[in-house]
Amino acid sequence: MDDLYREIILDHYRHPRHKGELEHPSHTFQDDNPLCGDRIRIDLKVNDQNVIEQVAFDGEGCAISQASASMLTEMLLGKTLDEAKALGKQDILDALGIELGPARLKCALLSLKVLKGAVYGLPTDLDGEED
Repeated sequence: MDDLYREIILDHYRHPRHKGELEHPSHTFQDDNPLCGDRIRIDLKVNDQNVIEQVAFDGEGCAISQASASMLTEMLLGKTLDEAKALGKQDILDALGIELGPARLKCALLSLKVLKGAVYGLPTDLDGEED
């Protein structure tokens, strides 16, 4: 079963879903993992009913960080902001489907951290530094 999940991770890494940036996002946040150099930005367009209509991510890093960001964007489309806020560590780990050590765990959860920054409206200068 691990081989299947590894193939899914590699597919998301090689063919990321929703990669890029949105013009005029309603919510955006960027952060990095200074230990390994992974960087992720997430943009959301949320409608008047608080439903995520568009999502994009951009960044660079290892296969785990980029694949988890791609998988997360797929989870987000059509969800409300409250549903996005409710996503947690286990949702990401379930999507990845493999055991991760402590270093890889930080890579896998970077996209979730960035999502939380976006949906909770944390300030950022989009250079990875919080104001």
